[in-house]
Amino acid sequence: MPHRTRRKFLIDAAAASAGIALTTRPAHASALNLPLGLQLYSLHEMLAKDFAGTLQQVAALGFREVETAGFYGHSPQQVKAAMTAAALACVSAHFSADDLNKSLDEVIATGHALGLQYIICSFPAIRDPGRLKDPSYRTQVESFTLDDLRWNAERFNVWGREIKAAGMQLGYHNHSMEFVAKNGVVPFDEMLRIADPELVTFELDCGWVIVGGGDPAAYLERYPQRFSMLHVKDFKRPTQPVNLTDGPPAAEMGQGTVDFHRIFAAARKAPITHCFVEQEAYDMPPLDALKIDADYMRKFRP
Repeated sequence: MPHRTRRKFLIDAAAASAGIALTTRPAHASALNLPLGLQLYSLHEMLAKDFAGTLQQVAALGFREVETAGFYGHSPQQVKAAMTAAALACVSAHFSADDLNKSLDEVIATGHALGLQYIICSFPAIRDPGRLKDPSYRTQVESFTLDDLRWNAERFNVWGREIKAAGMQLGYHNHSMEFVAKNGVVPFDEMLRIADPELVTFELDCGWVIVGGGDPAAYLERYPQRFSMLHVKDFKRPTQPVNLTDGPPAAEMGQGTVDFHRIFAAARKAPITHCFVEQEAYDMPPLDALKIDADYMRKFRP
């Protein structure tokens, strides 16, 4: 069977298994009238096993834009080829602050190879990691000080200048710890103050804002010009205490407790260019859950 015919067969088969008609399913989300986007961390286990095939299934669900969070052993050129084959636009990629500190030139070269618009700092760095008892995610989240997060914002300006000169935009993706006030000061507010808006934009992960005790709609209303991208996810009502690293159980979009009407109403007044669904856990097959997410985003009405 010729390669192109086989590829079309695989796409059609994936669409059929999900109950999707590729030629008629809208590719825009009504919430913000933007192309449907997915943060690929949502399928990290599947991508690690079959990168190109999983991207085909993402496209079959109607997603048109993606943001990466790792390349699963593939070169930037291989990633670009797989994205092109799946008719997906890879507009953004996540890199840690450590990546940006140690390998900024390599990150920029990767961005050029992928044709990225945005390079996103996905997680900040502890200024002095030697003070940590261990390098685990939990320990880091619980150890960030206000000075650590201020220092990260200062580094954003350094990286942002070089990334802008290379024709891309640096952004920062929040987690939860940035919203816990320290001596009356909310670190995320300080990061917004320090980061130069000419060099740095922000990707608001609405779910992690909520886990940290913040209000994503209020941030969009208070600082509308500082955000270019959103991560949207839903949560079930928790049945046990939550903390900064263990949020409420994940839910499919529209099936949980997050008030997306407030969030999207505020986002419509901001210059949001991309909106990515992200689901980090499942109690059903991941592609079934992401179909619910995609349908919710398509059918959403203010």
